[in-house]
Amino acid sequence: MEDLDAVSGKYLADKTVEIENDLMMNWYPKRIEARIGHVGSLLELGLGHGYTVPYFAAMTDHHEVVEGSPRVIAHFKANNPWYRGRLAEGYFETYTPERRFDVIVMGFVLEHVDDPRLILSRYRDFLAPGGKLYVAVPNAKSLNRRYGLEMGMIDDIYDLNATDHELGHKRNYCRDTLRADIEATGYRSTLEEGIYLKPLPLAVLKTLDDMEANLQAMLKVGVDFPDLCVALLFELEVADA
Repeated sequence: MEDLDAVSGKYLADKTVEIENDLMMNWYPKRIEARIGHVGSLLELGLGHGYTVPYFAAMTDHHEVVEGSPRVIAHFKANNPWYRGRLAEGYFETYTPERRFDVIVMGFVLEHVDDPRLILSRYRDFLAPGGKLYVAVPNAKSLNRRYGLEMGMIDDIYDLNATDHELGHKRNYCRDTLRADIEATGYRSTLEEGIYLKPLPLAVLKTLDDMEANLQAMLKVGVDFPDLCVALLFELEVADA
């Protein structure tokens, strides 16, 4: 297995400098909560910056996170003494929880792992009857990446850039390739929406007097245009349920 501590540095940095990451990570949990409300049990794969934990911990009676990096876990514990859920150290490929969950969240996970279909298949067995799996991934065919391709800044829409490599990304998804992995592993999608429709580079957006209002509008408008958004959010259920 890959040493996840080796790529954890980005997630230990000051999260306040990550404007767009902050924007999306504080958006999609609210979309999930609006969709399903309070649930009995919820499992998250990965801690990352820890943005999503307060949202998901508040909407469930039992909250659990599996994380492969001891450094990330230690960092989260040191900065979040309020947390009373379960933090489990383990690799997604081998971790076996002690219970089934009403909701499992794979938020910006599948672009990191060696075999996303293996992960999707394993965690299907950890869903309670009628449970929902939520998947969020970056979108290779976002509007800004389409501009980059047209301008010759990238050679292929699926290319990984320097930031992708720094974050340990192994692939870029689009709506079609994500759907292919989902259907191949025994799920069907019951919701597909976009996260953050970004028409201009962040450097340009920062020059706007009402930047925050514009960012919020881009989140809201993007819901209905997943093919062009920076990221994708899918709700899944087991296909033969």
